[in-house]
Amino acid sequence: MRNFDDIGKTRWVIAEGWLPPKGPHPEDRALASHEASCILNAGPRDAQIALTVFFGDREPAGPFNLSVPARRVLHLRFDDLIEPEPLPRETDFASIIDSDEPIIVQHTRLDMRTGSPALMSTVAFGAS
Repeated sequence: MRNFDDIGKTRWVIAEGWLPPKGPHPEDRALASHEASCILNAGPRDAQIALTVFFGDREPAGPFNLSVPARRVLHLRFDDLIEPEPLPRETDFASIIDSDEPIIVQHTRLDMRTGSPALMSTVAFGAS
């Protein structure tokens, strides 16, 4: 197997976040609007992750503690974050993702407000 130990960074920043309203089919999870981060841990050790969410009008939420097993990927929906508190919809936010192992983070939003999918995706900023 190839060596992927050094792929990634330990701190990632997503400067833009916003959970849209669920849209016209809120009962269908696949068609509900959401924000997500795809987190790749290509290395040989499990990654322990702390995600902190920042707002314009109040103190940060978190950390939300997650784990991504070695050589695995986690598709994290921000509307699934519950502890220590759920994230509000229709509120601007940004997030910092800290990991004890190098990871890669991609940010995606699915907006279904109009009934037609609008998708945005970008690689987060790898800070260190």
